[in-house]
Amino acid sequence: MTAPRTLTLLGSTGSIGTQAEQVVLANPEAFTVRAISAAGSNIPELARQAVALSVEQVAIASEDAIDELTRALNDLSGPGARLPQILAGPDAAVEVAGNGADVVLNGITGSIGLRPTLAALAAGSTLALANKESLIVGGPLVTAAAAPGQIVPVDSEHSAIAQCLRSGRSQEVRRLVLTASGGPFRGRSREELTTVTPAQALKHPNFAMGRVVTTNSATLVNKGLEVIEAHLLFGVDYEQIDVVVHPQQQIHSMVEFHDGSTIAQAGPPRMLVPIALGLSWPDRLPDIDTPSDWSTASTWEFHPLDDQAFPAVRLARQVGEAGGTHPAVYNAANEVCVDAFHDGTIGFLDIVDTVAQVVDAHRAGPSAYPGSAVAEGRVSALSGVESGPQGNDSPARSVDDLSVDVVLAADQWARECAQELIGQSSQGESQS
Repeated sequence: MTAPRTLTLLGSTGSIGTQAEQVVLANPEAFTVRAISAAGSNIPELARQAVALSVEQVAIASEDAIDELTRALNDLSGPGARLPQILAGPDAAVEVAGNGADVVLNGITGSIGLRPTLAALAAGSTLALANKESLIVGGPLVTAAAAPGQIVPVDSEHSAIAQCLRSGRSQEVRRLVLTASGGPFRGRSREELTTVTPAQALKHPNFAMGRVVTTNSATLVNKGLEVIEAHLLFGVDYEQIDVVVHPQQQIHSMVEFHDGSTIAQAGPPRMLVPIALGLSWPDRLPDIDTPSDWSTASTWEFHPLDDQAFPAVRLARQVGEAGGTHPAVYNAANEVCVDAFHDGTIGFLDIVDTVAQVVDAHRAGPSAYPGSAVAEGRVSALSGVESGPQGNDSPARSVDDLSVDVVLAADQWARECAQELIGQSSQGESQS
């Protein structure tokens, strides 16, 4: 009998993490969970998972939550029970990511997943990657750190492509086709999007996800990030990656081969199969989800993407082709703008419009915004590295130019620039 795979689940209390737990508990002979991590906002759930999965380590980002977590573990485990080791602080997830488990599932949301991603790769673990932002932000840093086949995509679209690619050789691929639901505002014109509210943006037609990912699906920023991710994961040029709107989300993505055939991966619009495949790749586990019912009449639609109403994908292509720290800037600015939208500071259309302004400033250089952090020389808009007498103002465009510090500095610059633009916009509205 094959020994069970050891797992580390990062972001265990989120949507991806809780579904991964479901897969693990249904297949106890296949997996042993060594460690779990979470930000620490849901301590009761984290403690429950730790006990249910019998983990050795629990990592939380908030050091203030240690006492609460310890009490919760004691209450659930009972007197005399051996408690898991608790790691706390901003590097806790990095530490457990590098613990050498057979598979590390990175279900963290946001660019903070970059260091854990690199730690898992350095430890030789298979990386089941749901944290697309770490690949977007890290780009060639991540791909250079990964051995062939070490990264297994968990995004449903990229999992679908990975499955479809089993049907042919890489040199036979003509194009990849990513499907998009179109979000809750499919078919609306740009003018009709001006009055969209945060509550409306969170009503995804098929999936229940977190605030950032759901909003990104509504703006189609999520699909833009997925285009960049597909390029990095599969080594396919941007002109060979298309996006098509498929509202039913029964086909998760497709691969078109140069003989004219197209292989599509179909299934219900749920994440259980991609998550399970991420943990068990290249093997499939039985009875993970209910397959599509082919005996019931149904209609599947496909529509072209409306780049005028939803320019996020077009902008992402430009950012991806520019390379260097541009994708990090795109992602970071968007995270700030999503928060501002939900705080009521900016409108729905302002999210992508502001991201585009930040990207333009990054491309233009330090003089783009006089009086800003860029012009003051604290951070270079081009390279995203510290400026000054010993600074480097040249673009970071190759893996030799990039480092984690450079990427994260660009991320920080983009956040400050987005905040500044949002502040200027709010001030202008208050004066009008």
